[in-house]
Amino acid sequence: MNLNDQFFQTLMPLVLLFGIFYFLLIRPQQQRVKRHQQMVDAVKKGDTVVTSGGIIGKVIHIRDNQLTIRSGESKVVVQRDRIAEVRTPAGDAPAS
Repeated sequence: MNLNDQFFQTLMPLVLLFGIFYFLLIRPQQQRVKRHQQMVDAVKKGDTVVTSGGIIGKVIHIRDNQLTIRSGESKVVVQRDRIAEVRTPAGDAPAS
């Protein structure tokens, strides 16, 4: 065995391990983040949202990176990235 064969045999398991991690962990997480960002960017006035803190409310005003939502008799200002879920008006089922 020469030096190139030893190097290849040592490096190959590391490359395979990285490939497995990429396809099982990194790529699915990137896809989830992308879908969440698209969902948050599509929020509009009148949508029902759930915040990461569990507050459910209807969007009444959108300003830059902040949403004002009405929850009960209160108005709450939240950042867009704190929206965990956008619900559809019909039946409040989660949006796909």
